[in-house]
Amino acid sequence: MKDAELKNYVEFAMRAISHLHESGRTDAEAREEAKAILEKMDDGKDSYLFLYGLDGTLLVHPKQRESVGENMWNFQDPAGKLLIQDLIRIARSGGGFEDYVWPKYSTGSLDPKPKRAYVIEVPNWGWMLGTGVYVDDIDDALSEIDSRVSRNIEDTMLWIAGIAFLATVVIFLGLLRNIRERTVLDDRLSEANSNLAALTQRLIDARAEEEKRIKYVHGGIQSMLTAIKVNIEAGVRALPQTPGSEKESAPFSSAAKQLGGVLGDLRKIVKGIFIIDPNLPLSDQLNKLTLDMSTVATPIEFNTVGEIEYLPLEVKETLFMSAKTALENIIKHAGASRASVLLEGTASCVKMEIRDNGKGFDLRLVYSNPNSGIGLRSMKEDLKVVGGKLAVTSSPSDGTRLVATVPYP
Repeated sequence: MKDAELKNYVEFAMRAISHLHESGRTDAEAREEAKAILEKMDDGKDSYLFLYGLDGTLLVHPKQRESVGENMWNFQDPAGKLLIQDLIRIARSGGGFEDYVWPKYSTGSLDPKPKRAYVIEVPNWGWMLGTGVYVDDIDDALSEIDSRVSRNIEDTMLWIAGIAFLATVVIFLGLLRNIRERTVLDDRLSEANSNLAALTQRLIDARAEEEKRIKYVHGGIQSMLTAIKVNIEAGVRALPQTPGSEKESAPFSSAAKQLGGVLGDLRKIVKGIFIIDPNLPLSDQLNKLTLDMSTVATPIEFNTVGEIEYLPLEVKETLFMSAKTALENIIKHAGASRASVLLEGTASCVKMEIRDNGKGFDLRLVYSNPNSGIGLRSMKEDLKVVGGKLAVTSSPSDGTRLVATVPYP
């Protein structure tokens, strides 16, 4: 917009003197009349035209009339730039723009401000004609936008923390209550779920302004809500099966279902926000992940076989996050001396196999205990969303093997 404004102003000035310039006259009288017209094109503030001879002589400058007639060829701005020489060079090469600093006369101060000029050559008369516009107002506007976005991001992060806190409080109260108090708990759960729905909607509305930060909480918040949902479902299954128990457990089942909805909303929010680089193949990013996570005690090897067809970004992100979660568990808990990641492309699907030679674990105990296996449950939930599945085998003698399979779309 600033550039268009400058070009329009110079074109308007050329039209104002066209009856003299295009007449073919080169006499001093015609030139003096043209200079008088250009000098009057001054709004009294910061919009004016300047005119120099191609030898650097100042011919018209409404704000520096005392310098008219002086040769400014060697003039330098506060940054040391030979400004007049640069402007004349640009004009003689066909015209164009130049950035520099210049006093802003409307402020009454001689402190230089950033400015942008547009100059052209006036053929046959040996002139360089131009005008400029100050751009410090653009910097001020951008600073205000940055400040506003930062405030909105902080507000959004508070809402996210509020969602996690309220969900934890609801589940903690639900697990402490016995069957005789479920009527009271049902009211509280209903109110809390209404609050969760409202907060989720606000989170969705704020997505555009906080997308630079939400990727860092994607894994943690989603895993925690998945764990909360799994704990509720496990609590419902553990309740005594008595006449009327189905009705009494209904509030808990409803809470689990609504948390599932919250998880779905969260996935929609983060959809399109890149957890990984969308321009790099999945194999390259998994290779880098294994290099970054390898330790002296547990080196991690990466291999890929077969041709991997196009994968949507959400599938690549799910496989990447699943590999990261699995490798973190191996390093923390497996006691393995080696681990490996194999990415394989087949005719119908992509497979990711993660192995270690660690101490293994009892799958039945993990899945029967709601306080363990949160990483595995989260991986299964995430793979299910993109149409995939997870198979796990583990034993003390053979270590652990995880195979994630996702069909091609």
